[in-house]
Amino acid sequence: MKNKKRLIIYILIFDIITLIILYFLFWPVQIDPVAWTPTEAPKMEGKYAPNNLINQAKFIKVPGIGPEDIAIDKSGNIYTGVKDGRIFKIMSDKKIEEFANTEGRPLGLMFDKLDNLIVGDAYKGLLSINKEGEITVLATEHNGIPFKFTDDLDIAEDGTIYFSDASRKFTYEDKAEYPLESEPNGRFLSYNPNTNETELLLDSLYFANGIAISPNQDYILVNETLRYRVTKYWIKGSKKGQSEIFIENLPGFPDGILYGNDGIYWLALASPRNKTLDDLLPKPFWRKVLIRLPEFLLPKPEDYGFALGLNEQGEVIYNLQSSDGTFGQVTNVIEYKGKLYFGSLHEEMIAILDKPKPSIP
Repeated sequence: MKNKKRLIIYILIFDIITLIILYFLFWPVQIDPVAWTPTEAPKMEGKYAPNNLINQAKFIKVPGIGPEDIAIDKSGNIYTGVKDGRIFKIMSDKKIEEFANTEGRPLGLMFDKLDNLIVGDAYKGLLSINKEGEITVLATEHNGIPFKFTDDLDIAEDGTIYFSDASRKFTYEDKAEYPLESEPNGRFLSYNPNTNETELLLDSLYFANGIAISPNQDYILVNETLRYRVTKYWIKGSKKGQSEIFIENLPGFPDGILYGNDGIYWLALASPRNKTLDDLLPKPFWRKVLIRLPEFLLPKPEDYGFALGLNEQGEVIYNLQSSDGTFGQVTNVIEYKGKLYFGSLHEEMIAILDKPKPSIP
């Protein structure tokens, strides 16, 4: 009898182990990855050498998690949106009040010439918020394909809003799926406020993220987070409608980008490159296995602050870091009156740093 019970237990254990193996190997998953071998990540030395320059900033606590982007109005008031949909106004006396609530996830923020706050909301689409905090939906889809992850934006002098839909497949909550699939589901679009028309400019981008219009209004930079690069798209001149690489093989995941002053684009790197992810990218089968694991076992962004200042040739001029994680996962850097304002994906504060001297002469 004992032997029979033991045999039954062994059979049950074998069946459970078999089911677990079958689950990890063959259970249907949402991602459909293909092999891609990234260039070896640049070493964190020389122009990318670790430092703690961001730690010299002044920090302003906000009543929410993840002040992802920052906009500044004509009076110098600071606006930032947090994870639960609220957008706060931080006044010069540091008093903070709630300006609006999108009930989504506000990401990109910028004021237009009419003093409306234009918002890229990951769930709600492209929005406009007037001075009274009233929200108007500008766009939620293009050609019948809804925006699933409205992200960053910039506004041209003629009023055209250029913005990104990071992924047509995954949402803001799918934080494991989109890096493990790493496929071109992103779009770069424009919205004309005079005609209310949305135009698709670039498709099949690898997580379309930060947007920056050049000072001469002749091209736009678009970050492709999952290819560690920034793409340049021409909107004027003989190359109009064409695209090319502005900078590639970055040492981290590019998030926001915006032109500042003196020929410098400020590029936020949400996290340094992840070696585990880089090693997995040529192996789609094992990426499918990995996505079946509990979330806490998956690769995660490093709690590290990182931003670069690039000239108009795509060369690194500034290297700003918080290598000890004092201020981590930088998502946007805004230059205003000699200061740099840093947003973050997960902090409960923004950082304000006096603009330093160039790191690389």
